[in-house]
Amino acid sequence: MTQARLQDKVAFVTGGGTGIGAATAIRFAQEGAVVVICGRRREPLDAVVAQIKTAGGRAEAVQADVSDEAGFTAAIEAAGQRHGRLDILVNNAMAYSWGTIESTTTADWHSNFSTSVDGTFWGTRAAMKLMKERGGSIINLSSICGLLGTSWMAGYSAAKAAIINFSRAAAAEGALSGIRVNVVIPAVVETPATAGMLSDPASRQNTEKLIPMGRVGQPEELANAILFLASDEASYITGAALPVDGGRSAVLVTAL
Repeated sequence: MTQARLQDKVAFVTGGGTGIGAATAIRFAQEGAVVVICGRRREPLDAVVAQIKTAGGRAEAVQADVSDEAGFTAAIEAAGQRHGRLDILVNNAMAYSWGTIESTTTADWHSNFSTSVDGTFWGTRAAMKLMKERGGSIINLSSICGLLGTSWMAGYSAAKAAIINFSRAAAAEGALSGIRVNVVIPAVVETPATAGMLSDPASRQNTEKLIPMGRVGQPEELANAILFLASDEASYITGAALPVDGGRSAVLVTAL
């Protein structure tokens, strides 16, 4: 019988209550990992943990705000102490503001960085300390907005671009300790964050026309890519930025 791909590994997933984070936690548990999911709201976290346990997996919820350095760092450190190790970190939590550059306040601008960039840095720093003896895998979530300019989302685009290059630097530093750091880059994925846009048929159709594969992504499809990078199958991959976007970032323009 083939051993599960993450058997007995300890994984910490931020933003684990919904969307890509929840799908990743569920997928990790299916492959034998002990999964600690983190988020600001307790109810969705508990629901994901219950789903995992019902299926025979192992999971626990930790309520913490990724934009709170002390609380978030303590949550990762405590998970490492409880389980005696940390093998995988997925920095998935994000926040964004919407509006023109002229209308963006300094507070709005900073709000894009406090969760996405600061949180990714704090999480990576804490995880690298826990992983330095036996190695591990860190997967950071960026966005197609970090690759391509996006009107009305300058702050979010800048933050997601920062994650890509920060991850390259972290990969270079972690390599000698066996710590791999990679990035997954989604485009439009069907999650609670995109539900408003995708619920409008015209908006959904226009979005899908821009994607070569002709449809938006599903959280499980992102989770499978994250699983690969977390697993030993990706043992020689670090510093990579992997688009999982139906081909959206591969094209300059698609006729509407």
